[in-house]
Amino acid sequence: MSGAGSSFAGRTVLVAGLGVSGVAAARALLADGAGVLLTDAAQLPAVAELTAGGATWLGVTDTVPPGVDLVVTSPGWRPDSPLLLDAAERGVEVVGEPELAWRMRIAGPGGTPAPWLAVTGTNGKTTTVTMLEAILLADGRRAVAAGNVGRPLVEVVTAKDDDGTPAFDVVAVELSSFQLHWSSSLAPAAAAVLNVADDHTDWHGSFAAYRDAKARILERSPVAVGDAGDPVAARLVEGHPGAVTVTLDEPRPGQLGVRAGALLDRAFADDPAGEVLMERADLPVPGPHNTVNALAAAALARALGVPASSVARGLAGFTGGAHRNVLVATRDGVDWVDDSKATNPHAAGASLAAYPRVVWIAGGLLKGADVDPLVAAVAPRLAGVVLLGRDRELIARSLARHAPSVPVVDIPSGNDGRMDAGREDAATTMTRVVTAAASLARPGDTVLLAPAAASMDVFRDYGHRGQAFADAVRALG
Repeated sequence: MSGAGSSFAGRTVLVAGLGVSGVAAARALLADGAGVLLTDAAQLPAVAELTAGGATWLGVTDTVPPGVDLVVTSPGWRPDSPLLLDAAERGVEVVGEPELAWRMRIAGPGGTPAPWLAVTGTNGKTTTVTMLEAILLADGRRAVAAGNVGRPLVEVVTAKDDDGTPAFDVVAVELSSFQLHWSSSLAPAAAAVLNVADDHTDWHGSFAAYRDAKARILERSPVAVGDAGDPVAARLVEGHPGAVTVTLDEPRPGQLGVRAGALLDRAFADDPAGEVLMERADLPVPGPHNTVNALAAAALARALGVPASSVARGLAGFTGGAHRNVLVATRDGVDWVDDSKATNPHAAGASLAAYPRVVWIAGGLLKGADVDPLVAAVAPRLAGVVLLGRDRELIARSLARHAPSVPVVDIPSGNDGRMDAGREDAATTMTRVVTAAASLARPGDTVLLAPAAASMDVFRDYGHRGQAFADAVRALG
């Protein structure tokens, strides 16, 4: 059942979790003729549509019903969930939506499905995969970014043009560690691990398990791309027969890097001296981390034979994603920057490194991550800190150790995490945060929302947090 175009007709599949990917998986399975069972903690509106299409709603269940051949799980369900433990005990295979999509890919005119170019990492995944999409589109490919970003993969790999052929000829795939944990046969044409830092250990159980989940993206890929500047990612690609690394330094053979202000390819270029891809100054997104992201995207595209001219066009036209180092406003000589997507310490560190003097807005759900190394590293850049969210006290203690002279403002926010009646709304909390940051900032400073933590204690998601920040900044008198 691991080959492309595998049919699930006549098989019984239990879909556990009816978020975006779960609903997409259920629809695709029904269209393929599978018997589909559904379970989740709540009966969401999509259940009515799916049961009308032939699925069976089980409600909440901790056991796998007899006759189930496969469980497709949501990335939000931890491996120690009772239902998934029961599946393991019964010997029923559990996969995620990306693995299901890999098995359901439809073949093109040449008899093979569209290749995947895959990206994972603690940070930079979405930026890199959308950069990659931009490059592929600039090259005239029918490409799309999908997976942990954009459309669910099962929709993309089964989409057809009017003539019945696949709608896409290459897919830029973002994969999270959760998705990779439940993947067993993915074989991307090229794959990249951008970086691996402390994150999601509450889900995986340990940093080693988290790292090993990331590494699965490389197991069946002929090209393995990693950041030479990230020790864990560099070790993961080391020894791979198709290893390619990216660096901010002048590249050696087998690397993409930077020489005299230009992005240079010495891994895929015909000339041993390398081929210039573009001038770094023409990359429209700031920061060293975005240069690494661009080099990784270029490496994946070059592995598929994309010429340097298309890399340059795609990257030069890239505008970045929402809530990723977006300049919201400049007021009285102070830049206000929204990087709400910096949901862990590693991402926040990359963001803070792009600005010389920062009033830092931080806090939220740290998810078990250690914030101490981040605070120690960025302390010299801090002009002030405003803290919010459930785990703000952990950051405050670290600031007291490593930056005792930096002014810190603590913004309580009611129950810090449950949108209960009776607590102030998220917009009010963010208005108080922004007002406090304005009192700390001086001309030449950057007020940076790079929380180093997840958002769901006070906000719906990082997008809601970023929008609340932008709204509060624009409302400043």
